[in-house]
Amino acid sequence: MSRIDELIGELCPDGVQYKRLGDLGRRNKGTAITAAQMKRIEKPDGPIRVFAGGQTVANVAEGAVPDRHVVRVPSIIVKSRGHIGFAYYDQPFTHKAELWSYSISRDDVDQRFVYYYLLTRAKALQEIARATSVKLPQLGVRDTDTLRIPIPPLEVQREIVRVLDTFTELEAELEAELEAELEARRRQYAHYRDALLTFPEGGVRWVPMGEVGEFIRGRRFTKADVVDDGIPSIHYGDIYTRYGVDADETVSHVRRDLAPRLRFAQPGDVVIAAVGETVEDVGKAVAWLGDTDVAIHDDCFLYRHTMNAKYISYYLQTAAFHSQKSSHVARAKVKRLSAKGLAKITIPIPPLEEQERIVAILDRFDALVNDLSSGLPAEIAARRKQYEYYRDRLLTFKEAAA
Repeated sequence: MSRIDELIGELCPDGVQYKRLGDLGRRNKGTAITAAQMKRIEKPDGPIRVFAGGQTVANVAEGAVPDRHVVRVPSIIVKSRGHIGFAYYDQPFTHKAELWSYSISRDDVDQRFVYYYLLTRAKALQEIARATSVKLPQLGVRDTDTLRIPIPPLEVQREIVRVLDTFTELEAELEAELEAELEARRRQYAHYRDALLTFPEGGVRWVPMGEVGEFIRGRRFTKADVVDDGIPSIHYGDIYTRYGVDADETVSHVRRDLAPRLRFAQPGDVVIAAVGETVEDVGKAVAWLGDTDVAIHDDCFLYRHTMNAKYISYYLQTAAFHSQKSSHVARAKVKRLSAKGLAKITIPIPPLEEQERIVAILDRFDALVNDLSSGLPAEIAARRKQYEYYRDRLLTFKEAAA
């Protein structure tokens, strides 16, 4: 029996009381600030941290944001938009107005215990956010204010925090080592990929893509058109976040009644994201290898051709492609590629047998660095899952009778 089990058996054998998060402490509002403003006032050694969504933060100087919006006690920040999560911070901070935070100073509550418990609820809250927001997943204050938190005796809380702090530190060190090794392998893979797709002068034909294929723009559909069971579809945003070099299944579907006004990629077409946040991002591609046609968003192009689709998708990752692409990107706030610009980019065309050989080699290397079912990514994912399982077990309590 562990020390935690002993404490629970001794101090709360009949269960623990649950209390609403909003009743445990003060909820803090944020400050009105944009991403551009955060970037403009950022000072690397600034004593105040500004939190935005996801992993975005900026350190700023005293006085850079209104002092009344600065929290100077340890608190838990709620990442309420997009990817739902929590952060514990014990230095002066504030956050964007659409976020909020909790400062708990009760004698019977360890705030880090509450933080660890909230991490176990992040996935459930993500589903709530998706269900209540059409465009961007968004929590409401009520979703967290009413969240029920177990409050075992303080000695139990502190022992759990001690164990999880230690385990988290060890896990972070091991994961950092794995991530560093994975990054090194990805750099090696990129070098090897570019080398395989670099041909001696005169060795192969270099032809403008528009001469050996056709670019066809997709048709618009919106988040409101997405359904669980409908026409398979590829949205440009999913190409960046959900797809690799190729796909034979889609991660989303749209309403069937939209079919007459949609445009479809056929098996063997390459789907290219035509817009992106940066010049480096725009132009990412996925070879569609499914058995059926798939609807594509109007911020994508399908490329219809007679080559090996994965060969094209791999080539569109290379430094040579990015170098050519750069001069054809419209540099507005959102970076954009046109069919005319893509058609001018040249691509090496070795015999089909050589294309297939290159693809087979790169498939093996790609799996080692990107496939979540094998290689280092699988090991990292397994460690995270193991940690989450252990944490969730520690933070599961029988509720005491009212």
